[in-house]
Amino acid sequence: MQTALLILPNFVLILVGLALARGFDYGRGFWEGLEKLVYFVLFPALLFRSIAVSALDFASLGRIIACGWAIMVLGMALGGLAGRLFRVEPVVAASCFQCAFRFNTYIGLAVAGSAYGAPGVAIAALLFGAMIPLANFGAVGMLAAHAKTNFWLELARNPLVVSTLAGFAWNLARLPMPGFLDQTLNLLGSSALPAGLLAVGAALRIEHGRASPAAHAWWLGVKLFATPLAAWACVRLLGLSGIEAGVLVLFAALPTASSAYILAVRMGGDGPSVATQITVGTLASMATIPLWVAALA
Repeated sequence: MQTALLILPNFVLILVGLALARGFDYGRGFWEGLEKLVYFVLFPALLFRSIAVSALDFASLGRIIACGWAIMVLGMALGGLAGRLFRVEPVVAASCFQCAFRFNTYIGLAVAGSAYGAPGVAIAALLFGAMIPLANFGAVGMLAAHAKTNFWLELARNPLVVSTLAGFAWNLARLPMPGFLDQTLNLLGSSALPAGLLAVGAALRIEHGRASPAAHAWWLGVKLFATPLAAWACVRLLGLSGIEAGVLVLFAALPTASSAYILAVRMGGDGPSVATQITVGTLASMATIPLWVAALA
């Protein structure tokens, strides 16, 4: 109960974003501009700084990073079955495939901070940073197979991949962070999470895509139940505890990233089906995330 109360304000911000987008005439252009600002500027600044200045202890984080990769591969494997199980069109299956394993980093870092404080944010940033390249590799790779798009070019210009790799490189090179740069990145990063949560809420909408209800239920089940169950099993089998255990389960329980819709549209996929997955998954996760985190107690 205590954990649920701590993370509740993050979900309230999402609902505030939804209410603002539906109840006030800001215009879609305003929200699209905010999404681009968060995606291309604010969030990359947060990721880069969080990773660049953190004390990387791969000995202690290695287990949860390995678990994270295994959980994501499981999500990919299960998500890829939908096309054959429910006879989904290849382009629709390729678009929604990513919904089974991509995760909303805005919600993840915000909840990690609320539940576990600054240490939780640091561990989450490192775990998410290690997961982002693999997530984008899988998502872009599947869509690129059905679109005339250069796979490596898509990865190279993804701001989350670039900022993550840059942060790791800065950290491993042991470069000092100049004070003015650190303060600038901190100011940008501190505004990333509230702006990102508002943008997540504003983007929620149900659209009529080409995926069947059964296929939608499958992808949602994989993301909100199968992968967090796998994370919970990893925690029990490996004896993980404390913040690391909580962040791992949180990572697995997160709904699909809003950027999945942007990627699907940009690469000629079925954007409406992805939008529906994101909306239903995000709203459902407001109930499932507290339950999964509480299951660790």
